[in-house]
Amino acid sequence: MPRASNPPAPSAARHVSLVALPDAGFATLAGIYDVFNASALMGLPQTPAQAPFQVEIVGEAVGALDIASGVPVLVQRSIDDISATDIVIVPSLLVRGTGWEAGRYPRLVAWLKRMHERGAVLCSACSGIFLLAETGLFDGKDATVHFAYASQFSAAHPLVPIHPERVLVISGQREDLVSSGASTTWHDMVLYLIARYAGATDAQALARLFALQWHQDGLAPYITFEGRSDHGDAEIEAAQRWLATHFSVASPVDEMIQRSKLAERTFKRRFTAATGLAPIAYVQRLRIEDAKRRLERTDAPVDEIGWRVGYEDGAFFRRLFKRTTGMAPGAYRKRFRIPEFARP
Repeated sequence: MPRASNPPAPSAARHVSLVALPDAGFATLAGIYDVFNASALMGLPQTPAQAPFQVEIVGEAVGALDIASGVPVLVQRSIDDISATDIVIVPSLLVRGTGWEAGRYPRLVAWLKRMHERGAVLCSACSGIFLLAETGLFDGKDATVHFAYASQFSAAHPLVPIHPERVLVISGQREDLVSSGASTTWHDMVLYLIARYAGATDAQALARLFALQWHQDGLAPYITFEGRSDHGDAEIEAAQRWLATHFSVASPVDEMIQRSKLAERTFKRRFTAATGLAPIAYVQRLRIEDAKRRLERTDAPVDEIGWRVGYEDGAFFRRLFKRTTGMAPGAYRKRFRIPEFARP
């Protein structure tokens, strides 16, 4: 997690431009707006006397705008009337199955580039990076995006190194390119910006007020493994289908090789080329994914779960689970299992 820099001396409120466009999701946009405006909305005492942020919902035209969530949002200010701003945030965007259609918002993209040239920090929440990437400013710069959109984003913007397992990525020479990952990691982005510009005390106070949490463990625990199957290698695809229900057998890689009738080296080379993972790594991901479901849905002891997915050595299973997900099995169960009070 990047460390927020020390806040500068109190000065005029920093202007935050929260971009509204037809593809935006309501929850992220409204949540960011309310957290930045918490002091004013709730009548909290200000230190310094002036609120540290002035946030506006901006867009291509002033007035009501129907966004992807089906809720009209009031655009308070047109981008044509904004010559400079301190922070620009593009909220989560709805990216449909056909992918993000680039080139639909040339005025917004040109304005984003202009604001950046004049010193603005550009931020994306979740899939908002699709629009920001059209500026070209993220080319060669690390970023993150919702893991469900990672392959689409990489295909659309191959020059942007993407890290969907990371919660927050700060890039650029001035730390002026900020991206947050899946869904509610906008919490982390907003808390980071508040800590950076208003101080850690303010960030901690707002985290308590809204019960916001830093995603300290990253996003690896949330990602569901789905083996690549669009590679066109029929022999390897058949092996994957068999492995989907036989990953817990004693020597699954040896059995796949025998079933394929390919030489061992040939099979391993083709499997790795097709799926992006070596056969044993692929087996491990399937086993850990099954273990995650068992931890979420059963009371079985951790060692028993390890045995059921194919590991006789409980200690090895625990190490592998933590290396893969970033969390120990017990911590994972605590995080993702439905709590008692919420069960039918």
